[in-house]
Amino acid sequence: MSVVLVTGSAGLIGSETVRFFCDKGFDVVGLDNDMRRYFFGDEASTDWNREQLERSCARYTHAAVDVRDLDGLTEIFQRYGKAVSAIIHTAAQPSHDWAAREPFTDFGVNATGTLNLLDLTRRICPDAPFVFTSTNKVYGDTPNRLPLVERETRWEVDPSHPFAAHGIDESMSIDQSTHSLFGVSKLAADALVQEYGRYFGLKTACFRGGCLTGPSHSGAQLHGFLAYLVKCAVTGTPYTVLGYQGKQVRDNIHAHDLVEAFWRFVQAPRCGEVYNMGGGRHSNCSMREAIAMVEALTGRPMTWSYREENRIGDHVWYISDTRRFQTQYPGWMQKYTIETILSEIHAEAMARHAGQGRTS
Repeated sequence: MSVVLVTGSAGLIGSETVRFFCDKGFDVVGLDNDMRRYFFGDEASTDWNREQLERSCARYTHAAVDVRDLDGLTEIFQRYGKAVSAIIHTAAQPSHDWAAREPFTDFGVNATGTLNLLDLTRRICPDAPFVFTSTNKVYGDTPNRLPLVERETRWEVDPSHPFAAHGIDESMSIDQSTHSLFGVSKLAADALVQEYGRYFGLKTACFRGGCLTGPSHSGAQLHGFLAYLVKCAVTGTPYTVLGYQGKQVRDNIHAHDLVEAFWRFVQAPRCGEVYNMGGGRHSNCSMREAIAMVEALTGRPMTWSYREENRIGDHVWYISDTRRFQTQYPGWMQKYTIETILSEIHAEAMARHAGQGRTS
């Protein structure tokens, strides 16, 4: 038996990971207690995705364990022991704004939960690769110091800057910046994952994600902007753009492309690695551009408004330079563009709005 442990298994990246590894012939144990419902309300619950996984993936076993529950995690790790061939850690409190409401909950889930998983890996299955979904928010608002140029529909980096061609690489400083409390808790977890790789020799990797997205995303107002934007367009719910004239730029990577990167790492793991991982120059958009694309998909104007005040620590422009990962794993490439991502999200939103559930 070869078991993959996936935390946050009913979420966007977790569920994609479950399906991917089940298809590869692994038994997958998923840990998810639907904290997303607690964070963002019933509309963001991942129960529908968990039910779908349990129906469609014969190799999947679900455990409603909280990553802060060390005793519960210990029981899972001891049950499967050295049969665990990889840990894919996607569970998180993912919102800037929510973190400020309950800092202890945010830090407990993001940092303490990660420490629990790392130390159990060290003690029980030290040969298993450990993949962590980190975030570009570990860089705080340092990206906002780049020389930015305002274009008609987006902000861009001045063409003379080294990051202009390919995006932001791993050399950017994590210090002397405003991260948001969410960014701080993820940074603590990120550093722990690196240190367990470098100090204890575990095979660990931090994937510092841009916007992670796809049709399995339970988008909410405080997290998952593409999924929530499409949901608003389909249901006629007003949408609010926060700051930067709506020209802030994000790179968007489809969950499948990200999990394909996880798979490459698990097959040939390294110790204490860090990778910027997002849509890069291959897949990105501004808020204004995203709204225009969604309006083209729905065939009608969106109802949206603008507020000048941006979120604390938010990025004006962020595009990931993924070349470090691509150099080490040259077989990996992105398949999804921003257009195909939005098309999939729109199809799923239409199906769910019509009461048909998931379409795939």
